[in-house]
Amino acid sequence: MNLSAWEGRTEMREGVIAPAQAAQIHATIGDPAQDAPAMGADMPPLWHWCAFPPVCLLEELASDGHPKLGGFLPPVPLGRRMWAGGKLRFGAPLRVGVPFTSRSVIARVTEKAGSTGRMVFVSVDHELSAEGAVVITERQDIVYLDLPTEFRPPAKQPMPGEALATWSQPVNEALLFRFSAITFNAHRIHYDLPYAREVEHYPGLVVHGPMQAAWLMRRATELRGRRPDSFAFRGVHPMLLIPGDLNQMTIAACAQEEAQGLTLHTGQAGHQCMQATATWEETT
Repeated sequence: MNLSAWEGRTEMREGVIAPAQAAQIHATIGDPAQDAPAMGADMPPLWHWCAFPPVCLLEELASDGHPKLGGFLPPVPLGRRMWAGGKLRFGAPLRVGVPFTSRSVIARVTEKAGSTGRMVFVSVDHELSAEGAVVITERQDIVYLDLPTEFRPPAKQPMPGEALATWSQPVNEALLFRFSAITFNAHRIHYDLPYAREVEHYPGLVVHGPMQAAWLMRRATELRGRRPDSFAFRGVHPMLLIPGDLNQMTIAACAQEEAQGLTLHTGQAGHQCMQATATWEETT
């Protein structure tokens, strides 16, 4: 199959975060010291990920809970799909209750051979517009791999020894359920422990990569007092919720100063799970 034939395919979608939905997102990943944003208020960055849920009939879901492939995304014949990372640039903030549109283009499809077998990378460019202007440009990187016969994680990278600030974030099944719900994500690795263990061979439930990115974005915004102008992130190790293992129940986010901004990490049991870079343009 010529998967590169999907390059250039375009999809247009319309979205909005209504006040009730904003309250649900806030209750899941928002700052508990703040009120949920009301109608017309600016939304925190990355909340737009909840505005375009993969709505399809149950009969149109694959066995892993993802929508069956072959529509906008190419029908990659590999059993594991992951959101590997992305890059975003922000203009004006999106506002609660104000509609916006997304124009998505499949920018690149690349096949590689890795140590665990065949890999296919799909890069999708998104351009979000609201109130007559482009407000977010985003590159989303998706990776497809064969289903493994055992858990073979990447090599662990230690968390930074020195950090500008650190935080802890409890993780439990209710949190994973809520984030799956607000993004309408039925991927079973986040809520179906027997499936995660027996089919995809994870030791526990998998903590969503986009949720980790949202935490890093929130902490970067808190440290600098305003949201970044650009943000890039990538997963380097799965974060897992393993029953009975108390060491796996906390997320730590660390930030280190750089010349152009901050580098941030989520971690678990002393090793990194996601890396991110937040940058701010100089103001005059």
